[in-house]
Amino acid sequence: MGANMARRLKEIGFPIVAVFDANAAAAQSVAQELGCLAAAELKEITAAADVVITVVSDDRAMKQIYTRGLLVGATGKLFINCATVTPAIHVWVEQKCGAEGAELLEACMASSITQARQGTLYLMCGGKPETFERAKAILEKLGASPRYVGPAGKAAQVKALVNMVMNANTAALAEGLGLGDALGLDLTMLREVFSQTGARSGVLQTDGEDMQNRDHACFFSAAHAAKDSGIALKLAKGQHLHLPLAAATKRQYERMVKAGLGNLDKSGIAELTFKNRSQAS
Repeated sequence: MGANMARRLKEIGFPIVAVFDANAAAAQSVAQELGCLAAAELKEITAAADVVITVVSDDRAMKQIYTRGLLVGATGKLFINCATVTPAIHVWVEQKCGAEGAELLEACMASSITQARQGTLYLMCGGKPETFERAKAILEKLGASPRYVGPAGKAAQVKALVNMVMNANTAALAEGLGLGDALGLDLTMLREVFSQTGARSGVLQTDGEDMQNRDHACFFSAAHAAKDSGIALKLAKGQHLHLPLAAATKRQYERMVKAGLGNLDKSGIAELTFKNRSQAS
């Protein structure tokens, strides 16, 4: 995601001055492509850039980058965090940035790699309104209509709910197609029927054909789906709510991870229901 966002910004005229990745080889490759520095340390990114965009995997990674050099010399800088992490982490980062004289905006993404490259991400933003305004010129080149949600943490709450519902829809579609497959139904016909009835969904459009063809090239991994479902369930627990569908969905994605399928796309959840035989396209 981060590499494709950088490509997009470079393409439309924003200077990309430095990149960093825990995988140094990946950073070197992107830096060579974009003609910028492959930073060996996080503080080099902050020293080189006025705006720092981060896309990391989880809470632990977010804490690491903000305690291991990213805030060195951060006064006056703008940090835009695009990761799906718990809302409390975004609040914590905003406080850390504020203490260093920097600004923080969470810009949670509800799209995938293709949209990152095309600049059509759907961005839900949280933080101070004035910080959102400062970031808007960049955000509007990454997504068509970035949406301000509220203070730090609120966009992350919305994103958690988006992914919770998306993951449950994905699991339900996989089971529907899996049962159709077991019954010997034509799955192309079944998907077309779904699309014209109450079974239609965005997931049907993005993942249905891949499920049918058992093509699970990764755009949003099953491991991340399990993690994101967990974020929503943690929020529900804090509100004393029991969400059985979300909990069941999380268990299904955890089954994938335990089976060594966590690096498949979330559509790979179909493998838990499809019969183990070749699927006609």
